[in-house]
Amino acid sequence: MAGNTSEKLQQLRQILAEVTDLNRAAMLLEWDQETYMPAGGVQGRADQLSTLLRLSHVRFISDEVGRLLESLEDEVAGLAFESDEASIVRVTRRDYDQACKLPPDLVAEIARAGSVARPVWEKARHDENFTLFAPYLEKNVELNRRIADALGYKDKPYDALIDRSEPGMTTAELAAIFAELKQAIVPLVADIARHSEAVDDSVLYRGFDPDLQLSYALDVVKRLGYDLVRGRQDISTHPFSTGFGPGDVRITTRVSRDFFNECLFGSIHESGHAMYNQGMSTEIDRTPLWDGASPGVHESQSRLWENVVGRSLPFWRHFYPSLQAVFPEPLRGVDVTAFYRAVNKSQPSFIRVEADEVTYNMHVLLRFELENELLEGTLKVKDVPEAWNTRFKSYLGLDVPNDREGALQDIHWSFVSFGIFPGYTIGNLISAQLMEKIRADMPDLDAQIEQGQFATLLSWLRKYVHRHGRKFTPNELLERVTGKPLTAAPWIAYVQKKFGALYGLQAAHRS
Repeated sequence: MAGNTSEKLQQLRQILAEVTDLNRAAMLLEWDQETYMPAGGVQGRADQLSTLLRLSHVRFISDEVGRLLESLEDEVAGLAFESDEASIVRVTRRDYDQACKLPPDLVAEIARAGSVARPVWEKARHDENFTLFAPYLEKNVELNRRIADALGYKDKPYDALIDRSEPGMTTAELAAIFAELKQAIVPLVADIARHSEAVDDSVLYRGFDPDLQLSYALDVVKRLGYDLVRGRQDISTHPFSTGFGPGDVRITTRVSRDFFNECLFGSIHESGHAMYNQGMSTEIDRTPLWDGASPGVHESQSRLWENVVGRSLPFWRHFYPSLQAVFPEPLRGVDVTAFYRAVNKSQPSFIRVEADEVTYNMHVLLRFELENELLEGTLKVKDVPEAWNTRFKSYLGLDVPNDREGALQDIHWSFVSFGIFPGYTIGNLISAQLMEKIRADMPDLDAQIEQGQFATLLSWLRKYVHRHGRKFTPNELLERVTGKPLTAAPWIAYVQKKFGALYGLQAAHRS
């Protein structure tokens, strides 16, 4: 690369580093708000976040960045597509063009709205009272609509938001994926319901000491490859992971004495996200490349570890003896196969983050449809609980008992985040698509997992997914790794095979 290019690239990287630092400082304040901040700090925290995110936005959309990008685009044209230099210029250009369409005042307002709404959502959820939260959701819908209008779209306002989070994806493509999943899942759910007695999960509700659960979960994720020198675990209302750079990637979890799955699988899920961040190349740190390729690709890592690995029989053949040693009483008389079956019980349930693999995507479909209707104005915020409950009954056959287990269960609508939810389903699909390739490359994967050896799997993910960060769009990444763009087929085949075996379903019913 010519010296001149290096100099200009250095100038660009210096600005990007400042923007990243400001964004990470804001993220640290958000992490603190979810974990340790006293309740009285809300207003001050909203102001702080608003200031930081406005400053980072103004710095990023400066004319200087525009000029540097323009001169660098020609100069990196001859470099390999995947090179750090070409990727920094290409991805920064995409982000810059979008960011320039968003006025700084709007960015500041979005940050403030999320911070102020969060404690209200928490109280409304606790009190099972949607009307407390409704004015804040109305504000957030309006802000999502303003983002969509500012970014521009051809068909639906949701297109602008989904392309922002899942580059290259459209609402129509998503709707087609959901239709394909619905066609496969609804009959499978009905099949399983007819054989529901085949799996007994009562062991999960026998009472597990919360402190022991937390320490056991942390030990497990450490064994999987989550580096505690560069990470830590805390408690929050809604589990999440957050990365402030290669040396500081944190996870949170929640714990219930009366339901085993919540803490362990929540921790494994978040550690999947965290190991992705910890595996990103340090060469791309403090640039827009240092993050997941998209929420969907990020989610593929957490779902792969939580479900495809963590809910597998080889996994429990390895870990069950140590779990029995920690919880001898609740696990008395339950063998490893019975426990494996219990943690995989499939039945419609109210809470998305606790949903089993078969029913999970129906939860995401419901939110995808409601967000579209709210954006387009065909659904009013005050009518959300009724719309939620009606659709929930239709998709999962359950009568929602209250707002806490219904429309208020997720933290996401307390901040301005429409377009994020579909990433959860995209993540499920990508995890199965990647696992197909992993199994082809590592035929002895199950034997390794049964021996408690996870390093080869993590190395594979580091090489093909983690180190690249945001260099590639989701489809570019999948094409490079698996040879094809996103497809639902591997995930559908995976759940049909796994749950067909668990529930003794005949293959003919599932084809």
